[in-house]
Amino acid sequence: MKVRCSREPLLAALQSASAVVPARSPKPVLTNVKLEATKESAVLSATDLEVGIRTGIEGVETLAPGAALLPSARLAAIVRESAAGTVFELSADGTATVVKAPRSEFRLPGEDPLEFPSVASFPNEPCFELATPLVRELVKRTVFATDNESSRFALGGVLLELTTKSVIAVGTDGRRLAKMEGPAAGHHGSPSDAQPIVPARAMQLVERCLTAADAPVHVAVRPAEILVQTGPTTISARLVEGRFPRWRDVFPDRPEAVRVGLLAGPLLAAVRQAAIVTSEQSKGVDFSFEPGRLVLSGRSAESGESRIELPIDHADATVRIKMDPRFVSEFLRVLDGAANVTVELTDPQSACVCRTDDGYGYVIMPLAAD
Repeated sequence: MKVRCSREPLLAALQSASAVVPARSPKPVLTNVKLEATKESAVLSATDLEVGIRTGIEGVETLAPGAALLPSARLAAIVRESAAGTVFELSADGTATVVKAPRSEFRLPGEDPLEFPSVASFPNEPCFELATPLVRELVKRTVFATDNESSRFALGGVLLELTTKSVIAVGTDGRRLAKMEGPAAGHHGSPSDAQPIVPARAMQLVERCLTAADAPVHVAVRPAEILVQTGPTTISARLVEGRFPRWRDVFPDRPEAVRVGLLAGPLLAAVRQAAIVTSEQSKGVDFSFEPGRLVLSGRSAESGESRIELPIDHADATVRIKMDPRFVSEFLRVLDGAANVTVELTDPQSACVCRTDDGYGYVIMPLAAD
């Protein structure tokens, strides 16, 4: 194998692949990336056996087709430390890989590319099509609510409910739940409805690899695997096993609830201020929705007390609830500061439900009042 390519597209592909390459592995071959070059294209792939990635490198000149295993960390360092616009020549003969630039040359140990596990390509079959801006919001607004350390294994992933008309993404750790929905369509036909639980790490990799806003994202679901194609990149991931909570039960119809409209930015600032004096032992913030104002108060024996007032449009009876300020802040941080948030409350023992105008819902379980 022998190819010639410029620094920028090679570095971009290596950076995408490096998110999958394990730092340590019982299988040392997985610390490499695989470069496959044909006359038409060059593809870089990596896997840790749970998540895999294949990404095309733009502008590669293939001098001799073939495949090679490249040490991911060392090659990335070589390319990263080179000057902008540097053109590299990479050649492999099965025993070593030589990386040449105009004023430098590196000889790296080589391994047999046949020993590298195969990484799935995107299939030519009916799949789902989503808009790139929607996928970015789906990930950003749900992954933070998952729990990779939970003994309930399914909480370490994001549930995707996919049809040819809509997509719903749900993440939860059992104490709060985030749900985002939007439109979807079929591509190459009408795929069957699917409800995969996707590892949070794979969802974050998808967000990292998203391309231009006008380029669609394609999703194919297999019995134990999901594949996502965005631009020249395909990400594959083994699905999370286990039962996902009945999340719709968390969004009950509560006609008697008090509903208050707030702006995300000012509310986030007030929550962060109120949380300054809280501690791990006394981490809750009291939210008191009173006529004309929201009063937030926090306290701890070590740090003292806080009281923050925020003007609100509320004329009904006072409703109080105690919540973890971290859960509230993480929800508000993924929104634009000017976004309208409707807070729905009934009593101090029932969940607080927050909704936005663009299909985002967030539920927080209350803490026990002092």
